[in-house]
Amino acid sequence: MDNRTRLAGGSMALASTMALLLLAGCEATNRNEQVEHVTTVDIAEPAYAPMYESAEAVAAPPPVMAHWTGDPALIPPEDRERYAGEAVSPIRIAAVEPVSTFSVDVDTGAYANARRFLTMGQLPPQDAVRTEEMINYFRYDYAAPQDRTKPFSVTLDTAASPWNAQAKLVRVGLRGYDLPREDRPAANLVFLVDVSGSMDSHDKLPLVKQALSGLAGEMTGKDKVSIVVYAGSTGVVLEPTSSPAKVRAALARLGAGGSTAGAAGLELAYAMAEQGFIKGGVNRVILATDGDFNVGISNTDTLVDMIERKRDSGITLTTLGFGTDNYNEAMMEQIADHGNGNYAYIDTALEAKKVLRDEMSSTLFTIAKDVKIQVEFNPAAVSQYRLIGYENRVLREEDFANDRVDAGDIGAGHQVTALYEVIPAGAKGWVGERRYDANKGKAASGPADEAAFVQLRYKLPGASQSKLLQYRLPATALETRRLPQGDFAFATAVAAYGQKLRGDALLADFGWDQVVRLAGNQRDFWRQEFVELARTAEAQM
Repeated sequence: MDNRTRLAGGSMALASTMALLLLAGCEATNRNEQVEHVTTVDIAEPAYAPMYESAEAVAAPPPVMAHWTGDPALIPPEDRERYAGEAVSPIRIAAVEPVSTFSVDVDTGAYANARRFLTMGQLPPQDAVRTEEMINYFRYDYAAPQDRTKPFSVTLDTAASPWNAQAKLVRVGLRGYDLPREDRPAANLVFLVDVSGSMDSHDKLPLVKQALSGLAGEMTGKDKVSIVVYAGSTGVVLEPTSSPAKVRAALARLGAGGSTAGAAGLELAYAMAEQGFIKGGVNRVILATDGDFNVGISNTDTLVDMIERKRDSGITLTTLGFGTDNYNEAMMEQIADHGNGNYAYIDTALEAKKVLRDEMSSTLFTIAKDVKIQVEFNPAAVSQYRLIGYENRVLREEDFANDRVDAGDIGAGHQVTALYEVIPAGAKGWVGERRYDANKGKAASGPADEAAFVQLRYKLPGASQSKLLQYRLPATALETRRLPQGDFAFATAVAAYGQKLRGDALLADFGWDQVVRLAGNQRDFWRQEFVELARTAEAQM
């Protein structure tokens, strides 16, 4: 059996397994201190023809498969897709660099995008993998906040590393409070839809229409939705409305053709959001595209500058990535992060439902902004450490207390998980002892009753001054010899999955079969799918 036959067979087997899992899923129903006026563009029907389809054409849109299972030989070349990868986080010596500071991340696009590659029969490019987004794709059993005076709870726990007998894992988990549907604020949403020629594919515009139609179904009478489109030019397809039927009808008429003036589309979308601005509500542009901007501004840094100016007005940005071949993930992820929103990749109708319906509250309704985490390790208890993932979220130490430095936001019901791998003092580390005393850092002194001091800063929506939370991790927590259990074990399995896809040499000989065993038996559909993806990744190695 040649490789092409093997890969095609593996893809079809995975697709069959996913279908069975979907059917099964359908049947299964420390101490805290708190320190506290825009003109609408009217375009005549003939001039707008490339953006519309006939009613007959949209009556039966192309089917959206759960996963693509075609011939792997038809997979487009990787180098037509754009990613902004970072090197794997380096080892830090606690006596020299005791402080680790980073911005939280609630994006999930890297997980879904990697899944797309694996189900097409190939490994994702290493630059496309961000381990923190894979970990944060899933929910964990963190306790809910007791009240809304503190928008999220914080969990600290430890376990022995399953791939390094000398190391321990430290997990920092955040969970935002849930927001009942009846309590959520009014939303002013602008759907910005790419209808250029590059979107003329079954996994692009048809899936965009399906995804946004589902979100329209979540509207209430107090919400407003408008639709802006762009190709070679831009236009307003739908004025603000509270009618889900009108939104769906407008989406159904969209067709693809032309070049891609994405920046002009963003300008018009933000203008529409300003026109319908709801004070005290949610004001957000939702961009659906493959990111292939080829007319006007296309440089990511220039787009970021524009979006940062817009976010200060209270309008945020969510980016939804679609499709293959010319997908510009580097731009999608960056502009969402700088727009105080989030980035997701949608490869299936099921993923669209997960992102825009099941998780709509956490996607849209911010409960804490500019959330930063800082961990100071005690060299008397920890000799070396590394942060798993978050490479493009690292901040300078002085950025932590600087309220002018932007960071990630947390939405209602959002969860954030960060994992550190640490070497306790006295244990053999990744880095050997240095020869010269001056290069070894200051010698640890005093009692080692604390292993780490964990601080979090956040701002409440509308506030300009941050609040501070502080926690202490006792040194005794690093004495555990127990491997991760239950929920912690699954999070660790996802971390190992991400790092192995990134080519992390520090996972030593920890194999894919061990990733699967660590994940354990799961009843949740998404977790079951993860186990199958890990098995698929093993087959591609």
